[in-house]
Amino acid sequence: MIKTVIIEDEKPASRKLERMLNEFPEIELVGKIESVEEGVQWFSENEHPQLIFSDIVLGDGLSFDIFEKVPTKGFIIYTTAFDQYTLKAFKLNSIDYLLKPILDEDLAGAIEKYKSFIPSDNSVNSQEIKQLIKKEKTTLSRILVKIGYNLKIVQTHEISCFFSENKIVYLQTQERSFPSDFTLDELEDTLDEKKFFRVNRQFIINSDYIKNIHTSPNYKVELEFQPQEEITVSRDRVKDFKDWLVS
Repeated sequence: MIKTVIIEDEKPASRKLERMLNEFPEIELVGKIESVEEGVQWFSENEHPQLIFSDIVLGDGLSFDIFEKVPTKGFIIYTTAFDQYTLKAFKLNSIDYLLKPILDEDLAGAIEKYKSFIPSDNSVNSQEIKQLIKKEKTTLSRILVKIGYNLKIVQTHEISCFFSENKIVYLQTQERSFPSDFTLDELEDTLDEKKFFRVNRQFIINSDYIKNIHTSPNYKVELEFQPQEEITVSRDRVKDFKDWLVS
């Protein structure tokens, strides 16, 4: 049996996931947690399960906070409406990342993925599993941003570029710019590499928003870009940039 815990603060979503998991005879549900505070207490006082299904945004914080306070050897399948946390999720024992509403086939696939990592004697080699997980490319498709006390979902195809200014990384849409929680290095690892390219230390651009490309005899490449007026490709990136344009 695979001892399993659900972390979910929305009761209807928790009940639905429990019903879905009941269809898998190998799953034994041993706990249900609704908050970061409750999670820290539960994992401090109980034997850790082999598998955890966890929402990310809880009423009193992010579920990441639980495992940063009480590290677990269990493996986590994150269930959430937002995919902006993929990079951090895969650093914290995650073996899969399911976007809500969860589909039966996606849930079955995630459980099979977990089982494929576990040898027949049920021993778990954490380092080996993490190496397998790192090979899976996760692609960011939407980002959650804050506007005052409100939240807004921005699709990455609506973003013309990401840029760094005063140690904050912003995303730029046709309407305005929004601060994000990412670094440019993190974005470079998780954005669709066919659409986005790091042209210099300050900018990652979306190819759909390039208006014109200007070159000069000294190998300088400048982009007329929406809504930025002009962006320069750093010299050490020019060849890679040209290769990317035609790939």
